Amino acid sequence: MAREKVVTVQIEGGRARPGPPLGPTLSSLGLNVKQVVDEINEKTKAFEGMTIPVKIIVDVSTKKYKIEVGIPTTTALLLKAVGAKEPSGDPIHQKIGDLPFEKIVEITLQKKPQLLAKTLKAAVKTILGSARSIGITVDGKDPKIVTREVDEGLYDAVLAKYQDEWEKE
Repeated sequence: MAREKVVTVQIEGGRARPGPPLGPTLSSLGLNVKQVVDEINEKTKAFEGMTIPVKIIVDVSTKKYKIEVGIPTTTALLLKAVGAKEPSGDPIHQKIGDLPFEKIVEITLQKKPQLLAKTLKAAVKTILGSARSIGITVDGKDPKIVTREVDEGLYDAVLAKYQDEWEKE
């Protein structure tokens, strides 16, 4: 039976470095540090500017490894989507940006592994709640109104376009 060692680190997307703490840990496991760091950077470049969890699972006897990239927080994904650095201090009165409804659905699909919602519609409403809590509007409206419109079926056509992707796995 193979003996595994799991190294878990928080890395800025696309910016892993061979220095401490990652480099010494990987070299102590007998891995090619540059190769692993390059692979991490390739797998995380889509999350540039965001801190994400990364697991490196190493079989210590064969020196084979696999890299599992986590998902940034919902807040981080929403902030990146509107180009903001931080949430609004007063989300009801001070807005930091506006997103189209389809972008909310795309973020929902990225977060799917972490969401407990059983349907795409329910998951989208969760992300809308997060958007509202940090001061983001959707299609120029308060996300609370958009949530009501989702319940009323106004966005069913848009959601239908993404349904197959939601149902994967």
